[in-house]
Formats: sequence, structure tokens, C-alpha cells
Amino acid sequence: MTIIRAENLCKTYKTHERGSSFAEAAKSLFSRKKVFVKAVDDISFDISKGEIVGILGPNGAGKSTTIKMLTGILLPTSGTVEVLGYNPIKSRTKYVRQIGAVFGQKSQLVWDIPPLDSFYMNKAIFGLNTNEYKTTLDRLSTLLKVEEVMKRPARVLSLGERMKCEFIMAMLHSPSVVFLDEPTIGLDMIAKDNIRDFICEMNASGVTFILTTHDLNDVEKLAHRVIIINEGKKVYEDSIAMLMKHLGNKKIIYLKTRSALDLSKLICEGISAELTENKYKLLVDNDIIPMDEFIKRLTGICSIEDLSIHEQEIGEIVKSIYKL
Repeated sequence: MTIIRAENLCKTYKTHERGSSFAEAAKSLFSRKKVFVKAVDDISFDISKGEIVGILGPNGAGKSTTIKMLTGILLPTSGTVEVLGYNPIKSRTKYVRQIGAVFGQKSQLVWDIPPLDSFYMNKAIFGLNTNEYKTTLDRLSTLLKVEEVMKRPARVLSLGERMKCEFIMAMLHSPSVVFLDEPTIGLDMIAKDNIRDFICEMNASGVTFILTTHDLNDVEKLAHRVIIINEGKKVYEDSIAMLMKHLGNKKIIYLKTRSALDLSKLICEGISAELTENKYKLLVDNDIIPMDEFIKRLTGICSIEDLSIHEQEIGEIVKSIYKL
């Protein structure tokens, strides 16, 4: 069931430019050159209930602008947005009761008071039933292991502890859709794993997540589908499985040999190689040369000390799409 629909979404900003000289600066006091920048350019997509969708793109691609239009923070220049049957701008009051948002670089917690007090403030804002509030808070705080942490002032918490509390703040009113903008930025590996586990747990209970991130491990471990935006335009949309096949059925092989390898005897169509950190890094296209044939060819020309086979790195695949 489709619960998010964006059609021909556009967002254009008006700004001004001037030169760096004194004369140009003085002239700009009376007349400034207008410049129109298209942050989002004719993007359309649908998202179904229960999905985790990653929105990817380089800095300035339009990811955060798209999220802000979906949440109702920004008004689109043109196009339409419908989430859970609501127009995010026209039905603002009813709409925000159905969604949650976590922005990695903007806190919802009040800095000088414990997160527990901020949670109670949200209870009042959303008019939550006391019993339901306590049940939900107990469940979320137990999942994230912050029962004691949330009683200390937000300013003394570590970044990881604060982000866990940010998630509780966004989930207290049991939203159907949660928007995540760089939710794991700056977190260590353990904190990231905790946040990812929490997202999976919430998704298993039916919550839909829309995620923007530069951490491709987030996407690989969480997302069912990806939408890639570059220079304001949608350049790719498909499942993670199809994304991994975008450059074909290729494998990366790290090889260490007991003696120097004569690459001229190995490299052919479908095989490329480079020497890195005393190991050979090979890229093998299994659509051209099957893995068993490659291994047979390899063992015929060298003595193998160590060998490992990996899927292509998702980062390399995404970078290739940025260049389309």
C-alpha cells in the first residue's frame, strides 16, 4: 500500500550574487543580480507501508530539501506531496501527529534539562494518554538501554547517548512514518549498530522509514530500496539487490602469492588487477569469466598464499551512478 507519493516535486531558491571587488560590492547596494537555484528538479517516487527507503546523493544534491518538503517544513515550488493521505502543508496539525523526524545535526532535546523532561513535554504537546506514554517510554528506553542516561541533563550526554534519546523523542507518539536525516553522523561503530538495531526493531512493528545518509553501511544494512539524487534530479531508483548488480556480476578478489605474479599471464577480458599493500586486488567480471574458470586459470600460473572474495563495495557503485 502506497503511503508516500511525490509527483514532479521541484524546489527553487532565489538568491543574489555579486563580485568580490569594492566597486561590485558598492553597486550591489543598489542593484543585485538575482540567481535562481533548483535544489530539487522534477522528482517523483512512491513509498509503500513498512519500507525502509534510503535517499542518497552527494552534498548539495537535494536530499535534505526533499525530506523537508515531505515533512512539511518547506513548501514545494511546484509538484505535489501526499503522505498518509495528508498534504504536509495544508493539513499540518493532523499530519505532524502521524510522523516522526530525527535530524542528525539538529537536536529536539532541551539542552539544560534531562531528556526525560523533554519526553514529558512531548507527551503534553501530543496529548498522549499517561498509561500509553509510560508503556511506550519503557519499551523504547529498554530497547536503547538509556533508562539511567535519560535522567541526566542533555548537555552532559555523549553524542551516542543523545542520539538514542532523539530517537525516543521522535517515536514517543507512535508515528507511522519516520524521517531520518543523517541519524548516525559522528557516531562510533557500537552506537551506530545500536541505532540500526533499533530502526530494524521499529520497522518490524510496521513503521516506515525514509533515510538520508552519507554512511553507505546504513543503507546496506537497513534499506530495502534506494533513491539516488544528483544535482536535484533523480538518477536511480531500485532495490538494494539491483543496486549491487548495477555494474554487472563482478567480484573483488584480494590475492597474496608466495612469489611474484606475472599479471600479463592473468589479465584478459573480464579481469583487471592492481598491486595494493603487498596484495593483488583483482576485479573479475563473472558474466565474462565464471569464478571456477578464473580460479583454475589462477592456480595454473601461481602459488596462492591467501585469497578472499568480496562483493563490490556499495560506495563504488553509488559513485558510478553519480557520474551518469
